[in-house]
Amino acid sequence: MEWLTTPQGRRIAYHLSAGEGVPVAFLGGFRSDMAGTKALHLEAWAKAQGRPFLRFDYSGHGESEGDFTDGCIGDWADDAFAALALLERPAIVVGSSMGGWIALLAARERPELVAGLVTIAAAPDFTASMWEEFGEHARDELRHEGLTLRPSEYGDPYPITMRLIEDGPAHFVLATPLRLAMPVRMLQGTADADVSRDTALRLLDHADGEDLRLTLVKGADHRFSDPPCLALIEAAVAEVSAAL
Repeated sequence: MEWLTTPQGRRIAYHLSAGEGVPVAFLGGFRSDMAGTKALHLEAWAKAQGRPFLRFDYSGHGESEGDFTDGCIGDWADDAFAALALLERPAIVVGSSMGGWIALLAARERPELVAGLVTIAAAPDFTASMWEEFGEHARDELRHEGLTLRPSEYGDPYPITMRLIEDGPAHFVLATPLRLAMPVRMLQGTADADVSRDTALRLLDHADGEDLRLTLVKGADHRFSDPPCLALIEAAVAEVSAAL
């Protein structure tokens, strides 16, 4: 494990494997870390291909320094931009859930870092739906205390801050034109309880590009981590690579 200090002064942890050809970088989801099933599987695949591979933790996530409740989408996007710059050439960026949103931000705001995109249950602009789903009690907690706890199927409740909610609109990708001038493959499970297929279809309809494809996988959930799904991720990365 190595450490990077971002231009904003945050220290984030990363693993970078050497190799030849177009690098592959994995961007994890909200409250996830770089030791997850998809990240490690894709790292092993990239090593077997002899390709450079990057995985990292956003600030306040996993091994990186910082408090999760201090962060927001803008901070984590800046962390990702700094990590991707380590590769010194455009990468195939694989973004899972929130990482899909951040990958889209990278393609829009730092296109020199992105050669191609693979999104897995991408969750663009999810802070808007969070606010809509909150009851009045949770909204009052956010307004007066700055934080509320949201139940999670993956462990302890998620702490959601007012800073996260208020920062979101500055980084929405579905509210303004989104030009994706690179090969893009989007993967989405039909049994995903966190990101609906409607979100995936809205993203496909909204984005502008010559090589965008969406694959819906019947019965796959938000984790998208069983062997068939992992094989689909590999295939999507290989397809994007071949299109470059």
